[in-house]
Amino acid sequence: MLKKQMESYISKSVIENKIELFKEEKDYVEKHKLLAEDIIIVEKENASRFTDAYMERSNKESEELISEENSAFLSQPIEYLKKNKDEFLYFESRWFELIGVEALSLEVDDVFGTYNAMFGLKFQKKMGDVLKTYLTKELQEGIGSFSLMFNQGEGLWDVNFALDNIKGFQENMSLEEAFHLIYHFLFNLVQTIEEDM
Repeated sequence: MLKKQMESYISKSVIENKIELFKEEKDYVEKHKLLAEDIIIVEKENASRFTDAYMERSNKESEELISEENSAFLSQPIEYLKKNKDEFLYFESRWFELIGVEALSLEVDDVFGTYNAMFGLKFQKKMGDVLKTYLTKELQEGIGSFSLMFNQGEGLWDVNFALDNIKGFQENMSLEEAFHLIYHFLFNLVQTIEEDM
């Protein structure tokens, strides 16, 4: 899936033998030799990845919309969610779509107090064991590490994991840094699973 998505992205993004890619995509494209040799790769700065993301702050209980936010909101510290435990942040980005992630939400867990990322992941049901193995290994098996359930109706995996358990997480990071960390983690997950298939 990732390879097909990357090939599609490349076909739309090469302009005058040049393509702009972020680090994860650049490394993937080079590793899998997806570009002709005459195409120049320009590495983009992470700071611009989520400038066009769609964000909503909503009430956890009622799911009522509080406010739509623009990319400036991402400069807030992730601690914002601990100070506003009754809210969750809904996040859509074409970059998450590229790796098969749908409807990403970030909130603080009421029981464990961890920062939880929840989303749908487009993988077949048969990929359950591989997903569980990867998440168990990579999430340092902390409290409330992850939950995973196949959603038959949607045909995707409902995933919930504690961001606190990802290597590199720091409570003083910004929301933007948190979404970069989530993206990097999930990009590696999707790449690893695809390569193991």
